[in-house]
Formats: sequence, structure tokens, C-alpha cells
Amino acid sequence: MDHETPQKVLTVGPIVRAGGQVKLPGSKSISNRALLLAALSQGRTELTGVLEADDTRVMVEALRALGVQVESGRDRTVVSGCEGRFPQRRADLFLGNAGTAMRPLAAVLAFKGGAYRLDGAPRMRERPIGDLVDSLNALGAKIRYEGQPGFPPLRIEPTGAAIGERVAIRGDVSSQFLSALLMAAPLIAPQQGLHIEVEGELISEPYVQMTLALMARFGAQVDQQERHFHVTAAPYHSPGHFAVEGDASSASYFLALGALAGGPVRVLGVGSASIQGDVAFAALLRQMGAQVELGPDWIEARSGPLTAVTADCTAVPDAAMTAAIVALFARGTTHLNGIGSWRVKETDRIAAVGTELRKLGAVVDSGADWISIEGPARLREAWIDTYDDHRIAMCFALAACGGVPVHVRDPDCVAKTFPRYFVELERLRIVARPSPLGERGRG
Repeated sequence: MDHETPQKVLTVGPIVRAGGQVKLPGSKSISNRALLLAALSQGRTELTGVLEADDTRVMVEALRALGVQVESGRDRTVVSGCEGRFPQRRADLFLGNAGTAMRPLAAVLAFKGGAYRLDGAPRMRERPIGDLVDSLNALGAKIRYEGQPGFPPLRIEPTGAAIGERVAIRGDVSSQFLSALLMAAPLIAPQQGLHIEVEGELISEPYVQMTLALMARFGAQVDQQERHFHVTAAPYHSPGHFAVEGDASSASYFLALGALAGGPVRVLGVGSASIQGDVAFAALLRQMGAQVELGPDWIEARSGPLTAVTADCTAVPDAAMTAAIVALFARGTTHLNGIGSWRVKETDRIAAVGTELRKLGAVVDSGADWISIEGPARLREAWIDTYDDHRIAMCFALAACGGVPVHVRDPDCVAKTFPRYFVELERLRIVARPSPLGERGRG
């Protein structure tokens, strides 16, 4: 008879007070983009600050399987560029649940004249990729689905078709589709360049701007006119050295910790000079009543009387999850709008976040692209299901600032982007005389 392995549970004890500083791990989004661009470039690139986690590991393993030389050392990764031509013309790539690996690799491999298979974890097979595949096939690629149409696994086959000059792509499901197409464009564009038009709303636009900034560092030329992009046909060139910023999405958890547990908590590695859109969480936290200060490469947060807000989170969907936890402690009902992309992430985050918030005693309502949260007078002790979603684990651990234990199931899922998260959270805890911290609107 088979027996299920007991699920690991980590208990985060009540956090009375927290303060100190934390050096952030490298940005996942920047790390995977920089690794791929370095691999496609002419010359060798030394990358520092690359995130060491599951999502970047699958990217490095994929690049090596494609014949790219990647040397990893202490806070230093050296990539020998293949000048846009991967040495291996056949490969079977497993990309876990890393959208920042699956989507751009599908785009750059589509026109390399090789036969490639791209697959991932069970949840990756539920995450849509059809809009990107449709655009690539419209340009002349030959990509087919092995299973359910519109979802991985993908089969990419050699094609001799001429590349088109124009292509449209939807922007309202995931900005990663546009970013993937943009990163592939300089290497596949015809002589006169490639014109990309975004159809519909473009969500998470700061991530697209991040992509453009990184492409520029590697020598690409892109002219943007609102939702129209013209990409010049040209090879990528290594900048020699590139430093990866700290992860702004991860910063949100520690800034929220400072706002909920006294502080000050300072994050190092991201600040006002960042190219990441999630630094806007600092402004949202300030709007809710926290005391927030920024420098070029640091942000610091302290507690203040918290009040509910109505916020458009279209540009910062990941950080908006942290705002949902802060809403537990705010007076009134917080409305977070523009979060439709939550439904196609590691899990259906609108459903999952609502379920777990109710366990803590919150009143929650939600729709296709919004959620509203009213926190209880006092939080309840809760056993949190994480759905194999790193951000749910990291966000809900912060509910311990409400004076109750929070029991996090499958805590190791944070290895996707922040393996040391719970170690850093515990390190910032300040042992002090207990005080009632479960009331909303406390200062």
C-alpha cells in the first residue's frame, strides 16, 4: 500500500517587532534575460549578482544543453556568447515552472533551424503560450503543440520560410510574450527591420521597459511609439560586464515587514535608480500609511497608521500580492485592480490568495481582475497552503506580524526565487516584550 509523504510545514511564530537590513538576491527577471542575451551575443559577458534559484538554474541548464559555455562561480557567471547560433541543433529542454525561461527560449529557438522540444512542470503545462506561438508561426516559424493546444510542451521544427516584416501580438495575457518576441527580433528581423504591434491592453508594461533597457545594454536598437515597436536587424554585442540588480519583487516582503512590525527595515540592491517596475510598491506602501524612504540602491520602511486604498496594480502584479497582506492590517477595505495576470501565474493567484486570506479572518471578494480585502479586528492562527507558489509562501509568512503563528505548508517552494527567504525573515526578528499587534490601523 502506498503512503503519502507527510507535507513539510514551517511555523512562523508571532513577529512582535522587526528591524535591520537585508541584501536582496538578484532579480529573477533581469537574471534570466541577461543570461539569454549574453548567450546570444558576440563575445564573453561577466555577470555579477545573478540570482541563484530554481528559475535561473533551469535557464543555465538549458543554455548549456544548447551548447553555450556558462561558467558559474562565487557571485560571478561568465557566458561565452554563440553569436546568435546555438551549437546544438537538437535539444529536449525541461524548464520547470519558469515563464522567464519558457517564453523567451521558445521565441529565440523558433528560427534557429534546429529541432527542439520545450517542456516544464505540470503547472507550466497549464500556463498559456498560444499568443506567442501564434505570432511566431505568423512570422514563418513551425511550432506545434504536443498536448493541449495553446500550452506546452512545444515542438519546434526547422523552417525555411522567409521572415515577415510585421507581426501582431496580444498584450493582455502576459507581458512575457512581447518581451520574448522583442529579444528574438534583432536576430530574426529582415534587413528593413521587424515591426511589432501590440493588440489590446499591455499589462505589466514596466517589465517590457526592463526588457528594452537590457536589450540596449547588449547593443539592440528598438524604436517604440506607444504600442508599436520597430526592431533593427543587428547582432547582439557583449557589454563585457553586467551587474544584476537586487529583486524588487522580493524587496516588497521586507518593506512590508518594516511597515507591519515597527522597522526600520532597509533593503539593499534596489532603489530609485532601478529599472524594475516593482519599486513602485514603495509608493503604494507609503500611500497606505507606512513611512518609506528611498536612495539610489536602497529602500527603507517603518510602521505608520495603515489605511485601505484603491490601487491599479496593472504595472506591478507581483508586488500587489504583498499589498494584499498589508491590507489585513489597514483600516477599511482595500481594492486591488488590474491583477488579471494573477490567474495564469504559478497558480490561480486570485483564487488562492482569497482562500488563504479568509483562513486568517479577512472578508474577501474578487472578480476576473480584482480583489478586495477587509482585515479582521484580530487575525486567526492559520495553516497556509502554498500551491507550489513561492510568492504565496513569502507573502503569507508576513501575517505572523498579526500576533499569531502562521503555519506555511511546503515552505521549500521559495527555492524558485529566494531559497534563503525564511532565514532572512527570522534574522530580522527583534525579540521584545509581546504587544497586541493584531489590530488594524496600528502605528
